[in-house]
Amino acid sequence: MEKPGLDPRGQAKAFSFDDNVKKVEDLTVGMTLPGIVTNMTNFGAFVDIGVKQDGLLHISQISKTFIKNPSEVLSLGQELMVRVTEVDPARKRINLTLLGV
Repeated sequence: MEKPGLDPRGQAKAFSFDDNVKKVEDLTVGMTLPGIVTNMTNFGAFVDIGVKQDGLLHISQISKTFIKNPSEVLSLGQELMVRVTEVDPARKRINLTLLGV
């Protein structure tokens, strides 16, 4: 290493979830929350919004234009702001959107 003790990665930025949301029951339709993409599939992406259950960001809710795969727009670990469109605590399902956020 040319410069011992100097970290070449630069400054790390901090990420935090919404402090008011701790469980699925705290969610309401229309809330805008920060999240991190944790998994991508052919039909969409799963986003961690700070509750035990990740929310589904369906492929139709990612972009206003047609995309074949979520990886065209998103990447794993990407931080984004999402809006809650549906919450079903009984089935532990959370639907999210990027449209209009």
